[in-house]
Amino acid sequence: MAGIGVKLTNIYKKNTLTTDIIGAGYSMVVTIAPMLLVIGALMIMEYFLDFSSVDYVTRELFSCTVLYIFIFSLLTASPFNSVLSKYMSDVIYEETYEDILPCYYVGMLLNISLSALVGIPFCIREYLVGKVGIIYVFTGYCGYIALVLVFYSMLYLSICKDYKKISFFFAVGMTVTVFLSFLLVKVFHWGITYGMLFSLTIGFWLIACLEMSVVRSYFKENSGKYRQVLGYFKEYWPLVVTNFLYTLGLYVHNFVFWTTDLHMIVVKSFVCVTTYDMATCLAMFTNISASVIFISRVEMYFHDRYKAYSEAVIGGRGADIDITKKRMFCTLSEELMSLARIQFIITLVIFLLCMIFLPQLGFGGMTLRIYPCLAAGYFIMFLLYAEIIFLYYFNDLTGSVLTSIVFCGCTALGSMIAVNLPDMWYGTGLVVGAFLGFTVAYLRLQWLEKHMDVHVFCNGNLLKRKNEKCPPFKVYDRREAEERKEEN
Repeated sequence: MAGIGVKLTNIYKKNTLTTDIIGAGYSMVVTIAPMLLVIGALMIMEYFLDFSSVDYVTRELFSCTVLYIFIFSLLTASPFNSVLSKYMSDVIYEETYEDILPCYYVGMLLNISLSALVGIPFCIREYLVGKVGIIYVFTGYCGYIALVLVFYSMLYLSICKDYKKISFFFAVGMTVTVFLSFLLVKVFHWGITYGMLFSLTIGFWLIACLEMSVVRSYFKENSGKYRQVLGYFKEYWPLVVTNFLYTLGLYVHNFVFWTTDLHMIVVKSFVCVTTYDMATCLAMFTNISASVIFISRVEMYFHDRYKAYSEAVIGGRGADIDITKKRMFCTLSEELMSLARIQFIITLVIFLLCMIFLPQLGFGGMTLRIYPCLAAGYFIMFLLYAEIIFLYYFNDLTGSVLTSIVFCGCTALGSMIAVNLPDMWYGTGLVVGAFLGFTVAYLRLQWLEKHMDVHVFCNGNLLKRKNEKCPPFKVYDRREAEERKEEN
């Protein structure tokens, strides 16, 4: 993240009329451009290939396939990426770049293994129980594995600060997807849904291959220290827990509603609640600008204060440490409040526009009744994510674990209660879970502010802990030394 802040600082230093536009554009490229490209490709294919002419069951099968591919690829990748990111950060700091390839291969093996284990039983059920064609099932499975590799390789390109290439690869992949789907459906007369799924899978594999080739071009030496990478999972297991529970919390309220009477079963395998899932997508897109704001403002300004505090700890006086600490936490509070104010205005405007124009586009009924509560929940949740990042900055893994547990657990419990409420309150579980998680993280940051000196100076380890035989207590024996001297 520091690399993003440095780049944005250089942009804003120019202080021209277009500075804000360029800064926001760069932040968008870094954060949400890949997602927007995928959504755009799907919308283009559905519109020009006459997706609406396909029968209802086939359309729902395709929609559920794409939905499941994205959700479960994120979930299966989440336990590994944060730990591997920590490992690579340490390696880059120590300038032992030959240790990165072992990390890349170990992480890839772990990601693919877990994803395959999760996906294979479902594919077997889809084929045997749902009676879906084996070719369609296999294509969806390949798309799922490809997207896992895409998310995984994105981590390494982000560490290398090569954000533009990530968006460029997605642009290339989705362009190929659109043109290939037109070719298969219009020229070779493939089925619309299978042509779209096959093209999307090819696009994901193309993105994954491009990303892997760039990673290999950056890091050519291999130290072979594979076991060292695995040791990080034991040492930094809180990162695994935090990242997985936070990612699970994004969707756990959907999973709860999938178990209610509102659910729809597609080909006896896929489960969804169309109205609730659509409202979730609208709410997430309403608040996705928070990521852009966080990258372009919060991280940029806070990083300078954090850097000044770190330099004071390393070589400054006690007074310098106190001053820089106060400035750092003051900036943290100011930027967090600024993020909340700006995002609230953006959310309110988008919410009003959606309520006015979406009914004219065919969205209405229960979806729009559920949408306001979920929009409020995702607004709080993105603020919660910013706080988790700050906890990572201070290496407060205990606080991040507590936050993720409260967020995920309370969201699931709240959603179980919300299913019995009127439909306009269905999103209450997410609101309650996000708010309680936000509160825990906020209180933890306040605690860190009061106990920062203890946290920094008393919780570290100068020497690595090892389970070995204790060395003798005797450092020097004068008699033995004299006896050896006489013998010589």
